[in-house]
Amino acid sequence: MSSYQSGHGGQSRGGVWIQHVGHSDNQGQGSASQYSANKLEEQMSELALQPAAPPENMVGTGKTKFLHRPGKGTRGRKVVVRANHFLVQLSGKELHHYDVTIMPTVTSRGTNREVMRALVKVYGHSNLEGRLPVYDGRKSLYTAGPLPFESRRFEVSLADEDQFLRERVFKVEIKHVGSADLRYLEAFLMGGQPDAPQGVIQALDIVLGEHPSSSNSIIPVGRSFFSDSFGSHKLGDGLDSWRGFYKSLRPTQMGLSLNVDTLSTAFVVSTLVSEFVSKLIGKNLNNSRLTNADIMKMKRVLKGIKVEVTHRGATRRKYRISGLTTVATRDLTFTCDELGTKKLVDYFREVYQHNIRFLDLPCLEVGSNPKRPIYLPMEVCMIVKGQRYEKKLNENQKTNLLRATCQKPVDRENNIIKILRDNNYSEDTFAIEFGLTVSRQPTTIESRVLPPPLLKYHETGVQKECMPRFGAWNMNDKKLVNGGKVNFWYCISFSPNFTPNDARWFCKELGDMCRVSGMEFAERPILPPIVAAGDRLETLLKSRYREAVSALRDRPDKLPDLLIAILPDNNGNLYSNLKRICETEIGLVTQCCLTKKVVRANPVYLSNLALKINVKVGGRNTVLADAITRRVPVVSREPTIIFGADVSHPPPGEDGNPSIAAVVASQDWPEMTTYLGTSRTQKHRQEIIFHLSEMVKNLLVSFRRKTNLEPKKIIFFRDGVSEGQFQRVLHYEISAIRNACKQLRADYVPSITFIVVQKRHHTRLFPTDNRSMDRSGNILPGTVVDTKICHPIEFDFYLCSHAGIQGTSRPAHYRVLWDDNGFSADELQTLTYYLCYINARCTRSVSIVAPTYYAHHFASRSSSYLEPGDLGSFVAGSSASRDEASSAMIKQLPALKDNVKEVMFYC
Repeated sequence: MSSYQSGHGGQSRGGVWIQHVGHSDNQGQGSASQYSANKLEEQMSELALQPAAPPENMVGTGKTKFLHRPGKGTRGRKVVVRANHFLVQLSGKELHHYDVTIMPTVTSRGTNREVMRALVKVYGHSNLEGRLPVYDGRKSLYTAGPLPFESRRFEVSLADEDQFLRERVFKVEIKHVGSADLRYLEAFLMGGQPDAPQGVIQALDIVLGEHPSSSNSIIPVGRSFFSDSFGSHKLGDGLDSWRGFYKSLRPTQMGLSLNVDTLSTAFVVSTLVSEFVSKLIGKNLNNSRLTNADIMKMKRVLKGIKVEVTHRGATRRKYRISGLTTVATRDLTFTCDELGTKKLVDYFREVYQHNIRFLDLPCLEVGSNPKRPIYLPMEVCMIVKGQRYEKKLNENQKTNLLRATCQKPVDRENNIIKILRDNNYSEDTFAIEFGLTVSRQPTTIESRVLPPPLLKYHETGVQKECMPRFGAWNMNDKKLVNGGKVNFWYCISFSPNFTPNDARWFCKELGDMCRVSGMEFAERPILPPIVAAGDRLETLLKSRYREAVSALRDRPDKLPDLLIAILPDNNGNLYSNLKRICETEIGLVTQCCLTKKVVRANPVYLSNLALKINVKVGGRNTVLADAITRRVPVVSREPTIIFGADVSHPPPGEDGNPSIAAVVASQDWPEMTTYLGTSRTQKHRQEIIFHLSEMVKNLLVSFRRKTNLEPKKIIFFRDGVSEGQFQRVLHYEISAIRNACKQLRADYVPSITFIVVQKRHHTRLFPTDNRSMDRSGNILPGTVVDTKICHPIEFDFYLCSHAGIQGTSRPAHYRVLWDDNGFSADELQTLTYYLCYINARCTRSVSIVAPTYYAHHFASRSSSYLEPGDLGSFVAGSSASRDEASSAMIKQLPALKDNVKEVMFYC
C-alpha cells in the first residue's frame, strides 16, 4: 500500500489515500499545520531541545508515536452505564477524495457550500453520474465511487444578495486526489494497524454532517449545528441562546462510534441595530445621553456583525460592520462626486424620504474599503439572522446560558436520543450513498466504581480519619492536619451596607471557626474594621497596611498575616485589582468574601473559608492516608514530584493580549499535597508552553530545597491540549522536561509519565440503575471507563471523580502520551482518582486532578496582572527574566511578594 499526501487537502496518516498516477499538483505550498510544525522545530532548535527517545511500548510510525494501552483495569465495583456513543457500521464502499478550487476565492464556508450545491444540481446527472458528493466547505470533496474524470472545470452562477441581487459567476475545478482503502480503517479498529487513518474518519464524519449542513435553517459551527427551531432562550443585551447538537465520528474499541451531544451557544438577535443597541446599553434612545463607555461598548460588540439595509425597498443589500463614526448622526457629512459635501441627515430625507430619528447615535461604518467607508444610520439596518456571537459574554449572560444548557441526566439522554431520531440516519440520502448505518441505541458499558481514598486529619480531632461518601465529606469533629497561624489580621468592608459592627461580628464567627478547625487565629484584629469605597483602592490598601505595620512597631520582626475583605456582590474589577495590589505590591495574603454570603455566615461557608485561609498561611488541610503509609501506587516507592500545567487564553475579541502558561508542582513527599506555582506569558493563542524547560527546572530546584530529596519520578498532568496537538506536545514538552533535568545534572534522568487531561469533550455517561446513580441522578464519583468507547490501541480512560450537583456530570478524559514508569491501568486510574481528593479549597472531590485544577486557577489569576498588549514573564517567587522570544518593549509582569508567593494559586 503506497501512501499519498498533498498540500491541498489530501493529507492523511498511515498511507490511507492511494495516489493516482499523473496527479501531482499543488506541491509548492505546505499546510498551516506544516507551517506550525516548522515553527515548532525552529523554537526547539533555539532552546537546544531534541525529541526524547520513546519508551518501548509506544505505537505508531514516523513521528506519530503514542503509548500502547498496557491492559484494562479491574479494580472497583462493576456497574453498567450508558454513553452517548452510537455504533456506526460500514458497508465497504470505495471512498474517493477530490480537491476543490473555487474562483473567485471566498472565505465563507456557507457560500462555498452554496456553490457546490448549485454545481450538483446542474451537473449531478450529466457530469457526476448521479453521485451525491459531500463537501467540507473548503478544499475537500468526497464521493462513494469514482467520478468519470480525473480533473474537470465547471461554471456555476449564484444570486448575489450582497450585490443588488445580481448573479455572481464562479469557476470550480475538481481534481482527483486518491481513493481510500477502508480495510486499513477496519484493521486499525481491530488493533491490527498502529496509525489512525484520520483522513478517512474525517471524510466519513463529513458524510454524517452533510444533511444538516445543507439546511437553510441550521447554522453549522465546526462539528456542531444550531437552529432557533431546536429551542432558544433569552440571554439579555440583545443575545439569545440557540440549542443545537454536536456530532463527531470517533474510532473506538467497539468500532466507529458517533458521539452525539446537546449544547447551546449565543446568537445575535435579528432586530434593527438601534433596538439592539438600546438593549445593549440599557437606555431609551429617545431621551438618554450616551457616555463614552456606551460608545465603546457598542463599538466592541457591533464590529463584525452583518446587517442588511431596510430603506431601499426590495433591495436588501448586506454589509459587515467595520466600526462607528466618531461624530453623531446629526453632524455627519460625506463627500461624493455628484453631490459634493452633504449632510447625511439631509441626504436620507431627500433621496429616501426617511427622517432619521436617533440623531445622537453614531452611524455604522460598513463596506470593504476602510479609506472610503459607507455610513448607515442604525435604525435602517437589520441584523442578519443566524450570526453566532463569539465575543466575551457578561456575567448575566453567562448565568442565563448556564441555565439554558443545564439539564438533568435523564433529560439530556432523552434529548440526545431524540436528536438521533430526528436526524434519521437510516433515511439520510448521504449516509445511504456512502453505506453508513448508525445505531439508534446508546452504547451500554460495563464500568467500575473506584473506592475513595482514606483522608488523614490531626490526631487531636474526634475523627482522625475520614472516608468520603459520594465524593464529599465535612469538617465536623475534625482538625486540620497542619493548622496555620494568623496572629495579625484586620478587616476592610467595601460593602456600603455592611457596617463596622457587622464586620466585627462576622470576623468573630470566622475566627471561632478557624480555631475550632485547628488553626491559631488571634481573637482581636490589629486594626478596627472600617467601611470604605473602592474608588481609590490602591491608596486605601497601602495606607491601611502602613497603619497595620505601625501597630506592630513593638514587634519589628512581624508583619500582618491576613486581610479579610468584604466585597459587594457585583464588584466589577474590585476583586482582581485588590488581589493584584496585595499580592504583587504589598505582599499581603487576602481572603475575599461576598456580602450575600457574609450576611448569612452559615457554618458550611465559614468552614470553607477556614480551609482557604489555612493553606494561604502555610497550613495543610488533609493528606491521603495511603501517602503517609507509602501505599499510593508507584509514586510511594521512591521520591516523586507531580506537576500540573495549563495554558489560559484571552477571550475572543482580545487579540492583543497574550496567553498565560502556568505550571505547579508538589513540594512534599510522600504526601504530595503542597504545591508551588510558576507562570509565564507567551504569544497570543500559543498552546505549547514555550518556557516549560525553565519553569520545570525552577520547580525541581524548589522540591529538592524543601524535601532534601531528588525526584526519581515525574508525573506530569497537562490540561488544555486537543487531540490535534498531541504530536506537538509529545515532540516538544517531553523534550523540555528532559532538558530541565539535564540543566540540573547531566546524568539526571528521572522517569516521566505525561498525561493529558481533557475536559472539553462531549462524552457523557448515564446511569442505568440505582447501583450506578447518585442522588443527583448522575453516575457515581469514581466511575471509570476504559473499554468500548475508548481508543482502540492507545492508553486512555474516562473518570468521573466528582459528585453531580446540577446538570449532567462530565467525566474527565485522560490520555497517556508517555510513560517511563510502567503504570498499569489500575495503578494510574487509582492515583488519578486519589489526586482529585487533595484540592485544598473544599471538602469535595473535584472533576480533574488537583494539580491541573491549581494550574488553571493560577493562570487565570496571573491574567489579572496584565494590561492589554503586555507580553512578559511572571514567576511566582522570583524576579523572572523577560521573554526571550519577545522584543525589549515587552513588559514584565510583577513578581509575587515573598510572603504570598507559595500560596498564590490557593487564593
